[in-house]
Amino acid sequence: MLWNKNMKLRKILLSAILPFFAGWTVPVQALAAEAAVVDRIVAVVNEDVITLYDIETLLRPLVQNIKAQRLPPEREVQALAQLRADMLNNLIDTKLTEQEVKRHKITITEEEIENYIRQVKQRRSTTDEQLRGILAEQGMTLEDYRNEVKLQLQRTKLVNREVRSKVVITEAEIKAYYEKNKAKYGGGTQYHLWNLFVRLPAQASPANRAAAQNLLEEALAELKRGRSFQEIVRFTAERPSAVQGSDLGLFRIDELTPRLREAVRDLKAGQFSPIVETDFGYQIVFVQEIKDTASRPMAQVESEIQDILFRERVDGRFVSWLSDLRKRSHIKIMEAR
Repeated sequence: MLWNKNMKLRKILLSAILPFFAGWTVPVQALAAEAAVVDRIVAVVNEDVITLYDIETLLRPLVQNIKAQRLPPEREVQALAQLRADMLNNLIDTKLTEQEVKRHKITITEEEIENYIRQVKQRRSTTDEQLRGILAEQGMTLEDYRNEVKLQLQRTKLVNREVRSKVVITEAEIKAYYEKNKAKYGGGTQYHLWNLFVRLPAQASPANRAAAQNLLEEALAELKRGRSFQEIVRFTAERPSAVQGSDLGLFRIDELTPRLREAVRDLKAGQFSPIVETDFGYQIVFVQEIKDTASRPMAQVESEIQDILFRERVDGRFVSWLSDLRKRSHIKIMEAR
């Protein structure tokens, strides 16, 4: 796991891609240019502002990746414009959630911070000394990292309070899901699947699609270098991001969409697919194991179905909550160039 020394970088919702850019350095000319634009405001979000410096600092590694693809000039311009727009929107959402954290006076105890860091070290088999070394390489102190953890936990509490606590899954909904998906619980050869994905609207522009593919190309490169699929998924869960991941569970091959079916059919346990275009965006699929299973009655899978429905409902409610929050807020966007 890597942490970036720029404090602003830890506020961006695209932070799951940070580990791919650890070797990047800033030329002197770029630093001089940043100093010239640091006070240039591109958006006002209630009482807070977003500057051109904020956007350009976060964009820089992504811009390098876009340029490395050697796209046709017109497509590159479109991709960069879309990245800038997406980055601004993500920064606005981050500002709004931070403001809500303050408004609700959400606090985090030292014990909660310690527990979180302890869990991170356990998952990555990292000692205190190793953690400090990793942080030092990124120009961060342990106190810097603790502050980052505090912000993340505050945002999690906010979502729990405003979204998760209002989601209720009924027995009728669980039964309806089971009846609709009986084939899934009927047994036979099943694939335990995980995925990494970037969600896109149906009418996404070519530039937006290129940017999404670029993000997954970075994840694919990490996988090919030997990084665990599950580790990347856990990282995206710890830091909400454009790249998301999940443990999908067990599926028979005939339950998958035609494109995913083709991607998974020839994979063995422990293998992952190339980037697959689906109806909701792009994804990479990982086969954790392939096994023959017996049919399972509803009583046996009730908690599993409840978890599935709960995650789906929370995702939908979070989008609605954030949309309502934007409507209630004063947001003014200026020219970002």
